[in-house]
Parts: sequence; C-alpha cells; structure tokens
Amino acid sequence: MDARQLISDTSTCGSPKPGPEASGGVMEGSKTVQSSAVLCGPCDVADLSRQTRKSRSLSTSSASCPEYRRTQWLHGPSPVTTFGPKACMLQNPQAVMHIQDPASQRLTWNKPPQSVLVIKKIRDIALLQPFKELCRFLTEVKSMLVYVERKVLEDPAITADENFAHITKKFCTFMEDFDDISNHVDFIICLGGDGTLLYASSLFQESVPPVIAFHLGSLGFLTPFKFDTYQSQLTQVIQGNAALVLRSRLRVRVTKGGIEKNGLSLTNGEVDKALHTDDYQVLNEVVVDRGPSSYLSNVDLFLDGHLITTVQGDGLIVSTPTGSTAYAAAAGASMIHPNVPAMMITPICPHSLSFRPIVVPAGVQLKIMLSCDARHTAWVSFDGRKRQEICHSDSISITTSCFPVPSVCFRDPVIDWFESLAQCLHWNVRKRQNYLSADDDEDD
Repeated sequence: MDARQLISDTSTCGSPKPGPEASGGVMEGSKTVQSSAVLCGPCDVADLSRQTRKSRSLSTSSASCPEYRRTQWLHGPSPVTTFGPKACMLQNPQAVMHIQDPASQRLTWNKPPQSVLVIKKIRDIALLQPFKELCRFLTEVKSMLVYVERKVLEDPAITADENFAHITKKFCTFMEDFDDISNHVDFIICLGGDGTLLYASSLFQESVPPVIAFHLGSLGFLTPFKFDTYQSQLTQVIQGNAALVLRSRLRVRVTKGGIEKNGLSLTNGEVDKALHTDDYQVLNEVVVDRGPSSYLSNVDLFLDGHLITTVQGDGLIVSTPTGSTAYAAAAGASMIHPNVPAMMITPICPHSLSFRPIVVPAGVQLKIMLSCDARHTAWVSFDGRKRQEICHSDSISITTSCFPVPSVCFRDPVIDWFESLAQCLHWNVRKRQNYLSADDDEDD
C-alpha cells in the first residue's frame, strides 16, 4: 500500500522518531505538506521535517529548541517490499490486509440509532437503581426501544416495583439461545463487571453492535465508564462522537466424533453427516484442561496443519489480546494491547521448564486434539462458559474471527488500556527508592 495514513502528534526537541512511510502528502489539520519521497527511517523523516518546518505550527514558548509536529502510527511503518536492485515481494491481492490506524477509529452512524440492548448483572441488588434510572432515561428522554433479557425482568425486586411497571411494558424481551436479536439492536450498554461484556459478546455470533460498558462490578478492566456521567456519555455515543477499540475475537469450531478437513468432518476418510459441530465466538480465551482427572492433560497442538508441540500439563490457553490480561496473565503470559493482531498460546503448569507462552500471528489456524496416547479425556470452555468434554475423536479449530467487538473508549485505546493496567491490576506498583543525597554518597 503506497499511501500511509498519518496521524499528527506533538513532539519536543531533537530528531523526530521514525514514522510510517509516506508518498504524496502529510495532512496537518487543513494543510497538506507535499513530498515525493518515500520515508523509510528516522533520517528521512528528519529531512522532511526540516524541509517543511516553515509550514508547520511552531511553539511560541521561549525554549531553546522549537516544538514541531511529527507523525504517529500505532501499527508502525509498513515494510518496504523491494529487496535490493532486483528482488521484490510476490504480490498476492488476496493476501493484502488493510489495517486502519487505531488512533483514528471513531464511531459513526449510517442512520440515527433507535434501539439499545441493556445487559445487567443478574440479581445484583446494587444495580437495581442504576438499571431503573438508565431505562427511564433511554425510554422517556431518548425515546429508544430497549431490549432486556427476560430473566432480568423476572427479578422479584423489579416485578414488585409498581412505579417501574409502565417502563417495563415498553421493553422488548428475549431469551438466550432462543431469540436472535443480532439485526434488531443498534448498540449495547453493559452494567456490571467484565463478565457483562463477555456475555454481550456471546449473544452475537457475527457482527456486534458498539458496546459501552459502565463499571459497576468488582474488577472493571474492560468497563472504563463511571455511571455518574452516563447521560452525557450516552448522548455522545448516540451522536456518534466516541473513540472505538476493536477487540478481536476467536472463531472456534468444535467437531465431535471426527477430524475436520476442508470444511468437512471425516471419519476413516469418508464424510459422516451425522457428526456434530459447534461454532463459537470467543472474546477472552479458549481453555483446554484436564478436568476432574488426576492425570496430566496430553493434547497435540497443530498450527496450519503442522504439529508444533504436545502439551503435557494441566492444560492450555489460547487467548486474544483482550484475554491476555485475564487467565493467561495469571498463568504467566505477557499482556498484549487489544490493537495488536495476534493470538497467544499459554500452557497451564506445563511439565517442562522450557515451555513458555508464545504469540502467533492472528491469521494462523490452530487445532487442538487429544494425543493418541493420552490417558484421559480433556475439557474445554469458552470465556468460562459452554464447558464440555473432549474425547479422542474430537478436535478444536481456532483462528481469529472477522467479527470484533467494537468497544467504546473513555479517552482513546492506548490511554484507557494503561489506566486499566494501573488501576485494576496495579501494574508495576512498588515503593519508590529513596533519593541518595551527596552526603550519603560520600559516606558510601
């Protein structure tokens, strides 16, 4: 891709940091700086900065070095695909992946939203008042059609409230696994903890409406909004004025009783139409464990059809970047920003000191099967739900889904993530080292 999308940011003195390759122009507000060169490194970017400094906004401060604007791209520069004077990358149009700069991901509406799904943590007394207040605001002030799960309205604390009865009569109700609301909901509001966002993801097996999550639970890593300002926050979302982070999901297929090949389930080389397959969209992780057995789990892990290792231990976690801060982090994996296109493979208590967590590209196809010499079956769960047993003839296929969860940001994807690390996980919190004075240094 020749043209790179460049997002401007402010940098202080010194040479500018390496930016993306550019050909044509760099947009600076309403001005365009033209350049015919392709930028491949910090020196090239510095040359362009010197050539175009007159057209850039200069700081009026009295600092010795002037401030100027530089380019920023969260995914880094795309690599040059020509190697030396004669070699180049074979162009394959089907393999081209266009990635939008995460810093520029903004919500917009083709038509004004008219319906909303409200997900509330079941039978949580502390959420009753916020839930009622929110629903009154949506129905009476915003004139929106509100969808609520039927079991939420079966709460005795809601059915016994006569003052809220006229609001509940306006609701559209549904039942999980029975009613398909995917084409009826314009956006989603979650009240509770991170589990409400995971549950919202499970309701949509394809395209997911935008999700705004209010922190009314225990941890709140995925719920950046406080309920105190819900009216102004929802008004901005309805107007289309909000930043988004696209949380990738895993597309999982469980095949019972045979091996899947080219979309068909095979047994002894023949198609068996009686074989059962289940598909799941997973936001956090797929966990394969030994279940109630006292034996080590013994499962084979394939990547794009090649056996890469046999996992012997308590189990295996395949997680998204969003799930890297959940079970995978507790098992010793690194934490990955949601905008990184990747999958993480993390063993659970492996019986090998050299088996470390690894990160693989988002587009690979993983398959998990019991080893032929496994002493017992294994168990699998998806975001902590739909737990089921895996036998020798079963297989689990995993790859990145093309249907992410568009989660509304409080500020932007980067700041929100680091604030969640600091506030929820207390990342790198320790007592600061005391300052060493000159007298102490002389005494030493």
